[in-house]
Amino acid sequence: MPQPPETPAAPPASRVACGLDFERDGVSHDYLIVPHSRDDSAWGAVQVPISQIQNGPGPTVLLVGGNHGDEYEGQVALLKLARQLDPASIRGRVLVIPALNLPAAQAGRRTSPIDGGNMNRAFPGRRDGTVTEMIAHFVTSRLLPLADAVLDLHSGGKTLNFTPSAIIHQLPDPRLMADSLAALQAFGAPLGLVLEELDDAGMLDGEVERRGKLFLSTELGGGGTLTPNTLRIAEDGIRRFLAHLQVLDPALAPPPGPPTRLMHTPDPECFVSGHESGLFEPLAELGETVEKNQPIARIHFHQSHLQTPVTHHAKTNGTIVCRHNPGLTQAGDCLAVLAQPYA
Repeated sequence: MPQPPETPAAPPASRVACGLDFERDGVSHDYLIVPHSRDDSAWGAVQVPISQIQNGPGPTVLLVGGNHGDEYEGQVALLKLARQLDPASIRGRVLVIPALNLPAAQAGRRTSPIDGGNMNRAFPGRRDGTVTEMIAHFVTSRLLPLADAVLDLHSGGKTLNFTPSAIIHQLPDPRLMADSLAALQAFGAPLGLVLEELDDAGMLDGEVERRGKLFLSTELGGGGTLTPNTLRIAEDGIRRFLAHLQVLDPALAPPPGPPTRLMHTPDPECFVSGHESGLFEPLAELGETVEKNQPIARIHFHQSHLQTPVTHHAKTNGTIVCRHNPGLTQAGDCLAVLAQPYA
């Protein structure tokens, strides 16, 4: 009697390979092996470093840097943490990816030079997608189910400068919102920002929050570099975050700093964008409090020395928590972000 045809086996959840044993205690270092066949390497791969520090049962925390390649505090802080964190000092599991978009990080770019992918617009990713999409898909399908909390470390990159901030979103779940505020304050950045995103499609944030899990992000400076101060804020904040979640021994966390100033961006009026390309003249300092209709930036024009510069005004009262960094600006660039006290 003929046998029915066998049902084909389901493909693996991800095309990205990783040799970590997620149940093994101690310190383990490995790679996300992302297939990347190309002219100069027929069976090549992108190898994204990942570390696991584990000590028995407890929460799992995923720490991510280099989601954008030109943001450096998270990358340096997590490379150091992966070498230094002693399993005996924790309970549970800490997963560390210092440079999630490794090709972008190696090129010093926001996006990947391989496929142009912006990692923080690529989630949930695609199993059979580009290199960027495959990395995002691995995080979504393999790591987020393990994680109880995620810390994604950002800064302003080459084009923006921020007052060093820990960031959350306004969430509909009161319990998760309260937990998020507590984690933000525990991190201990000078500014705590409840950010209303203009466009959150494809962000890691939403993937975590939709699962009802704790998500904290940062914006720790910018300008395409880092400073001793912003790196210290990142390093201290990571350890305070882990201690707050009862993963790290509290005795090994830095003491609390000055209270975090809580602010928010309640509506699109907090964001000021330009409609012109030209030379950027800031008219207010980062951290300065301004009033509605106050001039905050001016755009000059190289090849039209008689043309009157265009002045941009604050559309609401607030404190400038982010501003454009380069001397040149293009139409559509963000020139400034204003925030208001969060009640």
